[in-house]
Amino acid sequence: MIKLGEYNTLEILRETEPGLYLGDDEENVVLLPHRYKPEEYEIGDKISVFIYLDNEERPIATTLDPFLQLNTFGYLHCSDVTEYGAFMDWGLEKQLFVPFKEQARPMKKGNWYIVYLYIDEKTNRLVGSSKTNHFLQNETLTVEPFQEVAILVTHLTEKGANVIVNGVHKGLIYIEDIFEDIRTGDRMKAYIKKIREDNKIDIVLQTPGYKSIEPNANFIREELEAAGGFLPLHDKSDPDTIKNMLGMSKKSFKKAIGTLYKDKQITIKEDGIELL
Repeated sequence: MIKLGEYNTLEILRETEPGLYLGDDEENVVLLPHRYKPEEYEIGDKISVFIYLDNEERPIATTLDPFLQLNTFGYLHCSDVTEYGAFMDWGLEKQLFVPFKEQARPMKKGNWYIVYLYIDEKTNRLVGSSKTNHFLQNETLTVEPFQEVAILVTHLTEKGANVIVNGVHKGLIYIEDIFEDIRTGDRMKAYIKKIREDNKIDIVLQTPGYKSIEPNANFIREELEAAGGFLPLHDKSDPDTIKNMLGMSKKSFKKAIGTLYKDKQITIKEDGIELL
């Protein structure tokens, strides 16, 4: 099956005046225009191509690399707005259409937007949407504290930078954790700082220290300060209680408070830890 909006590895079947015809194992055929054919090839060779729809809504192949693929996000430039919707430059000859109903706010020619690529079920066409929240979910998380992740910055606010985590979840880098210049559209690696009880994800850009001991210690100190200097947690607390309150394992918690205790930043009591 030739998959729309994705890279496909297809066999070169024959050469014609319009270009090379490519096929899969199920006898599906698609045209690769001459302007995209490789410099050297033979009939029977396998070639990787991206499949999209041409101006007549027919599947067509290209060796160009689009700025996003099916079910992924990209940062795209709006090249035109018409009575039908907006058109985005996504690196291919035919521009990507974003209907008005799929615009989080009215798009303007010349501006840049975070756009998600999907297939419209009614028309079977590739369509873009800037309503990114419709394609993200935090109900079932696929990440855990201190894991390295890939992020895409969606927009900046007074609280910090809102990001898409691994193309699946929503996350936030708090302003106090930003120590470099970041902008909307930036892609970079980052780390899970904390997962809150409501499954909101806190992100940091700095690499965690050895086995995450130092970041945990700093994080617990921040939580102590926010709680007025005391947390009802200690080395004998239930692991689930620690995870629910701080989003970390009991092992990481014990190492972190050990670090704080050795640095004489906290005292460990029977009912919790207290900031000195």
